[in-house]
Amino acid sequence: MLTSVGAGCPDPWIVCSALIERTSTLRFPVAFRPGFVLPTLAAQQARTFAEFSGGRLAVNIVTGGDPHEQRAYGDFLTHADRYARTGEFLAVRRRSWAGEPYGFDGTHYRVEDGLTTVGASASADPPIYFGGASPAAEDVAARFADVYLLCGEPGPAVAERAARVRAKARAQGRELRFGLRVHVIARDTTEAAWGEAHRLLDGMDAARIAAAQARFAAMESVGQARMAALHGGDARDLEIAPNLWAGIGLVREGAGTALVGSHEQVARRLAEYAALGIDEFILSGRPHLEEAYRVGERVVPLLRTDPNPIPPARPVR
Repeated sequence: MLTSVGAGCPDPWIVCSALIERTSTLRFPVAFRPGFVLPTLAAQQARTFAEFSGGRLAVNIVTGGDPHEQRAYGDFLTHADRYARTGEFLAVRRRSWAGEPYGFDGTHYRVEDGLTTVGASASADPPIYFGGASPAAEDVAARFADVYLLCGEPGPAVAERAARVRAKARAQGRELRFGLRVHVIARDTTEAAWGEAHRLLDGMDAARIAAAQARFAAMESVGQARMAALHGGDARDLEIAPNLWAGIGLVREGAGTALVGSHEQVARRLAEYAALGIDEFILSGRPHLEEAYRVGERVVPLLRTDPNPIPPARPVR
């Protein structure tokens, strides 16, 4: 269960900590922003969470791409400097889990006689989830990420990005897993799914779309720019690939596409992404709970029983 981080969100560490005792198997990729807390303290917090949750922790590193929001938090670094800081942050964090005393002398962090987290070992280090489409983001991912997250773009774009980041990781002597972050609108029939997509679109008035697009255009995030380019701010022709709808991105930052179709069609699209090298999927829908039930009960069983669900129907626009 990926938790969001940002000015409009409750603090994910606190939210997920509150859920530990109410769950037993759910794993928490906790999102947080490097630079807002020292990496040494973040490693200690992560170790504590991992211990209390029985190892159900993953960490989603969000460098940040909205300069207005970053400054509102008190962070005035440039885009390039933020990624440089993220790289140092992850380097210190890694050393904090290595089990040996260490020192670090970087541009953004300096550690003297660094302490390892209590009882930490390399095998206990929670996996790092990391996204970002800029060259700087890809370089950081190649060095430190365990799972590189991509948003739901058409298959060729996903394959091209995954191949590039995989090559960068191998140049560092590392292998990555890949994840896809996408929304889902799955229904019993194709017509019902697209009817729901159109209902959501009808609720997005032109003024709200224009305001959101103006805010997104001011961001420094390359990934956000890629999402915006899929629809160009236009509410027409939003099916950018079979069953891939860009309407979410008209008003929502970050992951802005949804797989729309019958349960069988959505299963086929997910299987196609898996064939491109996607190892993990982070799915969401609105309302969250109802869509989770639909996917869990009607889509996931198709993928478990048949890796190649029924052929897709002709896309309905």
